[in-house]
Amino acid sequence: MKRSFLLLALSLGLTPLVAPAQTIPAKVTKALRQVQPTDLKAHIQYLADDRLLGRKPGTPGYQLAVDYVTTQLKAFGVQPAGENGGFTQLVRLRRATVQPGATVTYQPAGGSLVLPPTEVHLYPHPEQPRMQLAPSGLAFAGYGISAPDQGYDDYQNLDVRGKVVVIVRGAPRRFPSTVAAASQDQTLLVQTAAQHGAVGVLFASARPAPASASVAAARPLSTTSVLGSDSRVAAARGFISGSGVQLTGTLSAAGLQALLLNSASDTATVLSRLRQGQPAATTLRGTLAANWQSGYQDIDSYNVVGKITGSDATLRNEYVVHSAHLDHLGVGAPVKGDSIYNGAHDNASGVASVLEIARLYSRLKQKPKRSILLVLQTGEELGLLGSAYFAARPPVPKASLVADINTDMPTIIAPLLSVVPLGAQHSSLAQPVAEAARYLNLTVEEDPEPEQNRFIRSDQYSFVAQGIPALHIKYGNRTPDGKNNLAEQVQKWRAATYHKPQDDSNGIFDFEAGSQYVRLNFLIGYLVAQNPQRPTWNPGDFFGQRFAKP
Repeated sequence: MKRSFLLLALSLGLTPLVAPAQTIPAKVTKALRQVQPTDLKAHIQYLADDRLLGRKPGTPGYQLAVDYVTTQLKAFGVQPAGENGGFTQLVRLRRATVQPGATVTYQPAGGSLVLPPTEVHLYPHPEQPRMQLAPSGLAFAGYGISAPDQGYDDYQNLDVRGKVVVIVRGAPRRFPSTVAAASQDQTLLVQTAAQHGAVGVLFASARPAPASASVAAARPLSTTSVLGSDSRVAAARGFISGSGVQLTGTLSAAGLQALLLNSASDTATVLSRLRQGQPAATTLRGTLAANWQSGYQDIDSYNVVGKITGSDATLRNEYVVHSAHLDHLGVGAPVKGDSIYNGAHDNASGVASVLEIARLYSRLKQKPKRSILLVLQTGEELGLLGSAYFAARPPVPKASLVADINTDMPTIIAPLLSVVPLGAQHSSLAQPVAEAARYLNLTVEEDPEPEQNRFIRSDQYSFVAQGIPALHIKYGNRTPDGKNNLAEQVQKWRAATYHKPQDDSNGIFDFEAGSQYVRLNFLIGYLVAQNPQRPTWNPGDFFGQRFAKP
């Protein structure tokens, strides 16, 4: 048994360094050996075909994608785990737009400067078509962060009850990159303001917009959210149903300067203090009132959810999630004569990876102890909406979700030699990542591009926001030639293809690297599913303290 296991491992190019006979059965290794790059290629070519017209939610092209992945899951013996005994979960998307005629009035209350109404642009209200904010006080709350565990609180000694809070996006430089990114998440900023009693939030720009942006700034703002069966917002970026925050919007750099000058301060002073990691909160003179209407366009889209039932009589009632977003941008502005945004890498490749994980499980007679959910989500490009809705209202009991392993644009353009497990450092998920990576002879690295804030920009963050440990595997820097500059190569490739029609199936692909992603994500999920202990947040961790449910 051990000899055959070793031969299988060596034939696959694996380095079994972590007691393979005990942790990963030989039959699993045999299944890993059968992952075929051509299968990944076939999925990607179908999902990125022009016929699907970029898989925009609510379109026939997206429905073709739903039908395809559903058919594939059925072929692999995956059970339906959506609503009404099927594979789908309805996601009702609402696009809301501010209607012409909105008014914003600033009363300076004795000051000499007046805030031009064109400096404020309101976001639509996704639940109430007509909204009116009575004259309300104002307060500048710096970055809008309340993180006593990080030794920082913009709301300390600042009373914002019944007021509109003005904030600038950013975080203290000493914050870890993932914590800094999460601290700037729009929904968390609104939630924090609401917890302190605010009735509105204005996101202020710290720098004047270029002249070329003036036309875009004049357009009414729009948002997309998910409606629950009660017609209230169940998931959104920057709106929380019932929070007490009635108004959200943007404030120009000139508007911010006017408010601060009218309150005996200025932008340079407060920004300098914030850059030094010192809160710069202050009460602003005057009041703000607003009156606006919102128009709605509602469409139906779907998450696809499949289940592989676990083998343990008790643990099968808990679930490890493998997720990837199925949607892309549809048809848009032409680039070099092409207007179909096919999304081959983003994220047909991630969907293909999840489908191949399903195929792997179809080859295992003995399933892991916990059950597996395979979730292909809609609305990621609209603000992680499909995953936010699924994580908040899954078709299974939410408390039964133990972890999410997300795959979003794995960027399979070069051999996979090292990986960055975004988010794993915050929980016990770091252990199965390390074990699986060692087994596949992959090194684990720090994020080479922390400024990209990817941890909060992909669907795994929706699970984190529900208190569920989650991660997202990205490429590391190692290259076969030893230059170890893959991030630089990716940056050049991304500049030419990311969110452009050029991201199609005719582009650069390394399908063997894609196969390694499949093996790695499968092994991480398998190890979690086999472990009797469910994943936990690290003691005192920022995300565990913010989001974990008692």
